[in-house]
Amino acid sequence: MNLSYYWYETAHWLLSPARAASDITKLFFEDPGNPLTDTAYGRTVTAACELFERTTRRYGKPVFGLGTTVIGAEEVAVTERIVWSRSFCDVIAFDRDHPRAEAQPKLLIVAPMSGHYATLLRGTVETFLPTHQVMITDWVDARLVPLAEGRFDLDDYIDYLRDMFRAFGPDLHVMAVCQPAVPVIAAVARMEAENDPATPRSMILMGGPIDTRRSPTAVNELAEKRGIEWFRQHCIAKVPPGNPGFWRDVYPGFLQLSGFMAMNLDRHMNAHWEMFNHLVEGDGDSAEKHRDFYDEYLAVMDLTAEYYLQTVDTVFVKHELPKGEMMHRNEPVDLAAIRRCAIMAIEGERDDISGVGQTKAALDLTPNLPSTKKLYHLQPGVGHYGVFNGSRFRAEIAPRIVEFIENYEREPTRKKPSRAELRS
Repeated sequence: MNLSYYWYETAHWLLSPARAASDITKLFFEDPGNPLTDTAYGRTVTAACELFERTTRRYGKPVFGLGTTVIGAEEVAVTERIVWSRSFCDVIAFDRDHPRAEAQPKLLIVAPMSGHYATLLRGTVETFLPTHQVMITDWVDARLVPLAEGRFDLDDYIDYLRDMFRAFGPDLHVMAVCQPAVPVIAAVARMEAENDPATPRSMILMGGPIDTRRSPTAVNELAEKRGIEWFRQHCIAKVPPGNPGFWRDVYPGFLQLSGFMAMNLDRHMNAHWEMFNHLVEGDGDSAEKHRDFYDEYLAVMDLTAEYYLQTVDTVFVKHELPKGEMMHRNEPVDLAAIRRCAIMAIEGERDDISGVGQTKAALDLTPNLPSTKKLYHLQPGVGHYGVFNGSRFRAEIAPRIVEFIENYEREPTRKKPSRAELRS
């Protein structure tokens, strides 16, 4: 049995006394009555204590915290509401207090189930609040789901998506950010094959691993080199006691985070060193930007083992989707069945997670979708994160998405295609 989770929990417990001592020391050197507080020595000690606390902390689930948005020229209140719920996922709707809000297009953002919480897409949600009825999938940390709730694998993921599409459709637009590009297009393909009138009007696939044989990255090459049994042996652990999901097999979030950090270790170390210097120099604004980013980045969740292993095997090792071999509940996932749902594929020029061409493959693998319903955008100068967040996303990518959705929002309500249309 892989004991990494137990060692992780033990290490966190053993560090508790040191964390407490560090907190006391920090409070002592922040006390206005301490003559050393405003000295270089005092600021250095305080900065060191904060960095120690932050690097040994267990980060909780962040909040979206999007209290307002602007529609037209009017600032309006935003409230969160759960509109769909299952054991492993909730869907959050962001209601806006404005008379035009309900007339705007429905946009379901499918957040990646890859270790981080949906709040990683806070900026993505915020960007579309003025123009769309935004909803987002809020995946549940697997260590919080009791064993009695059953399994959750890639097939279940696709089932969840189909249920969401039916609940919010047929006038629905879907945005898949990174990992969910595969299950989203698979769910749409199955619905198209069944002539389901609730099939979404459009899907936006952003930096997704549709065909990882194209421009393979270090992540893709590792999966092919190791094979699924290596991941089963080294990446799967049981949830320790004290958690609702005790004894559930999971891929721990801290292992995923370790992999992300290792890919850019120098950059993360430099960022923390810069924060230390900002704290010593009293540059509170720069230090706060660092805190905000890492509060989000270091908050991770566990994935069910069956979902993680099935995804690695299907997407990264066997490449079943682009080969036409992927199955869902013993039914083929045939991308040629997609005839109505428009597709926009977006990639980042410097993406080191999903290489250029991997998402664009969706357009090549849907031969029966008219070319007028396909759009490709390669964003220069951005990496994986910049595909869905940041200044270039807001200025250059988001306006194209808004225009793309608007083109298909005007379509009439979906009807099942006739037999003649299916034969054409």
